[in-house]
Amino acid sequence: MLSDLKRIIDQISRDRGFDKALLIEAIEEAVQSAARKKFGSRRDMEVQYNEEFGEVEIFQFRSVVEDPQDEQTEISYEEAIKLDPDVQIGDELGEKMKDITDLGRIAAQSAKQVIIHKMKDAEREVIYDMFKDRVGEVVSGIVQRFERGNMVVNLGRTDAILPKDQQIPKRSFKQGDRIRAYLKEVRQTSRDSQLILSRTCDDFLSKLFHMEVPEMSEGIVRVMGVSREPGFRAKIAVSSSEGDVDPVGACVGMKGSRVQNVVQELQGERIDIVTWSPDPAKYVYNALAPAHVSMVMADEDAGSLLVVVPNDQLSLAIGRQGQNVRLASKLINWRIDVKSEQRYANLQNGGYQSLLKLKGVDESLADQLFAKGFISTTVLAEKSVSDLTVIRAIDDEFAESLIDEAKVTPYVEEVETSETTDGNGEESESADEKVVESDASEEKAEAEAESEDGSEV
Repeated sequence: MLSDLKRIIDQISRDRGFDKALLIEAIEEAVQSAARKKFGSRRDMEVQYNEEFGEVEIFQFRSVVEDPQDEQTEISYEEAIKLDPDVQIGDELGEKMKDITDLGRIAAQSAKQVIIHKMKDAEREVIYDMFKDRVGEVVSGIVQRFERGNMVVNLGRTDAILPKDQQIPKRSFKQGDRIRAYLKEVRQTSRDSQLILSRTCDDFLSKLFHMEVPEMSEGIVRVMGVSREPGFRAKIAVSSSEGDVDPVGACVGMKGSRVQNVVQELQGERIDIVTWSPDPAKYVYNALAPAHVSMVMADEDAGSLLVVVPNDQLSLAIGRQGQNVRLASKLINWRIDVKSEQRYANLQNGGYQSLLKLKGVDESLADQLFAKGFISTTVLAEKSVSDLTVIRAIDDEFAESLIDEAKVTPYVEEVETSETTDGNGEESESADEKVVESDASEEKAEAEAESEDGSEV
């Protein structure tokens, strides 16, 4: 039937990496499907590949009867004894079918479809076995084409998909470009692409540094955390197991060569490399670089950090649209509240706190009120509507409501009645509370409020 069949099977198995047994099984199934279409579907047939001769053989089995009524399932006793002299009526007789060279166009097409389907299944298994242990690696390929925004990347043996949401925004590749990506997932499916790539995940950045920094491959420098806003900015925290190895310097490289290679691969993404620390306060100090931090207060129960920075460093610490503090928060896995020194000082003031108790007054508006001399609800209650409307965020109606509410919410400074220590180390008791209404106190507070913070988180 197919004199070159053995050679073809050997070549396909070798070139495509298929198991020869799977390929033979596909051929046998295809020939059986074609034979049923040619000779009848009710025949009991068996297809076998004869490896010695490189042929496919078809055997049909029929019952031996005296008077056959169905040629497809029965054979007469007279014909049967010609094939096997020892046959008896009622036996199942197997017979090799000789004329199978012409199975017909429809049957041949059916055989072709079965073989193609089986080969695709076999190839899918080969691809899965080849890549299942490579999940988490960086792979390299050639951009083949684009399908509905998804990028098809040829990896040599097969194609992989780089979904649109896994591509770095505002960065373009064209057909034929070489590209590197993180192998995120290998699927064992017949419907969708098996290999899913990513260039936006945090692990991609980490793997790129592992490829560029020998100290990471040796285990001396370790990546402790990564946070990214793909295409724009990223932070990576590193530590060293050896005291004489600077982890940040190792990642930067001579004249910045190592980090620049990573930046180039990410098409200009800005990367901050910071030193990891087990102390959250020190860690956030490093993570908010290049901004300088004056003070850090940690609330471990709430998992939050209050970070105080100089007034002129507030915008730098927060970053463009909050990007710097957002990435730092993700990196250290703590909620970060950044405040300027001026605002922090205001928050320690009882009058400022009384302003925050008013409905509709947030820290930003409280800053403006405080800077204009409205240093407490007691002072505010004595002002007129026109005095308040000089602030852009306050209209006549809002001013009236603030003044009315301030009149019933006087500023009361609470002083601890429990033990306090005086200069001589002796314990004394203070008054329970004191209403701040003196002109001297007001003048002093107004003088302190002369410089506006002007910064908002």
